[in-house]
Amino acid sequence: MYADSTDLLFYRIRLDSDIDNAASRLVRLGLEKAGESGADYIILDLNTYGGAVDAADSIRSAILNCPVPVVAFINLQAASAGALISIACDSIYMKTGSSIGAATVVNQTGAVMPDKYQSFMRGMMRSTAQANGRDPEIAESMVDTAHVLSMTPSEAVDAGYCEGICGSVQEVAERIADGREFRIADLDSEMSWFDKLIQFLLNPILQSIFLMMIIGGIYIEFRTPGIGLPLAIAIAGAFLYFSPLLMENLAEYWEVLLFFIGLILIALELFVIPGFGIAGISGIACVVISLIFAMVDNDLLFNGNGGFDYRMLAVPAGIVIISAAAALTGSILLVRSLYRTRTFDRIALRQSLAAEEGFTGVTTSMEVEPDEKVRAFTDLHPSGKIITSKGKIYEAVMESGYASRNDELTVLRTGQGRVYCEKSTSL
Repeated sequence: MYADSTDLLFYRIRLDSDIDNAASRLVRLGLEKAGESGADYIILDLNTYGGAVDAADSIRSAILNCPVPVVAFINLQAASAGALISIACDSIYMKTGSSIGAATVVNQTGAVMPDKYQSFMRGMMRSTAQANGRDPEIAESMVDTAHVLSMTPSEAVDAGYCEGICGSVQEVAERIADGREFRIADLDSEMSWFDKLIQFLLNPILQSIFLMMIIGGIYIEFRTPGIGLPLAIAIAGAFLYFSPLLMENLAEYWEVLLFFIGLILIALELFVIPGFGIAGISGIACVVISLIFAMVDNDLLFNGNGGFDYRMLAVPAGIVIISAAAALTGSILLVRSLYRTRTFDRIALRQSLAAEEGFTGVTTSMEVEPDEKVRAFTDLHPSGKIITSKGKIYEAVMESGYASRNDELTVLRTGQGRVYCEKSTSL
């Protein structure tokens, strides 16, 4: 859109948040739009304390491969992942009072991660510095866990890590233009409503909420009879979780397919195969793996040599586990608090096990005696239900082994509201 102009065009991308998938998508979108507009320079207006290593690596790779010169303007902080991104830029300008460095890898609580993670970060910092002709030892020292390096603007200038100290993006553009006329375009004003919607949905807090919708909805649906609102919430959560990730090529279709395969396996385990065994465990594993892998850029996860960098999965795995724990805890409390109210009938089907239908609750006395012959009303693996000759249905447990529906069983004893059985033997 600026092809006919003879002025220098600077394209500004403002990055003033934690480094995550949303930030990665924002920078990559800005680099793409800057190239389409014919920009002469891209100014990355940076203020961040860092974030996810995989998202930072994605931004770093995009900047290193960008044909348009990228200028970092550190207007306050470029810490941790922000330092890596700054070093990837062709030139760096800093504002008075700003700093760059402190790139030690830490976990969600701020604790320093083991040395294998630090080694990975040191390697990225060193190679990024070398790519732009900067001293790799200084970049590597920013990850040093013993004496981590963080530089002020004047220190960065002396070390060759800063081209100048400027007070604003306008001043950076004036310094680079060196007397030539220029204009500054801004990504914020050129993003479409759809771009802003995708950016909004990629917010890590929202992604965690979508995860809780998926896991909590599935749990409540399986804990209540019939099909109700919880299933609709789980489906909506899955749609909102996977859609922006698929659109931004973060998630692959095999990850979505793996998610639904996991749901099918869990459903088979709960409704077809009694007990909880291989199908259920495999289903849970498929769901968890799909949710974790969907958060990670596969181009970064699988390196060019066919290797697999499991370190990229650390943060996504933590998010999924924490979200799952919160969803399950919240769902259990919700079901317990709502079950006795009329509100529950509006979100899920309620089923009563009426005595006239043959069901009995936990009682101190049962109309069944030791050595009595009964039949398995359901499969017992090892627990389930049995039915007596009088049509009474009781909770039952196999003393040993398993039983299939309609197998003849012998009552051994009763206790705690259950009937303990074994398979009948024939002479």
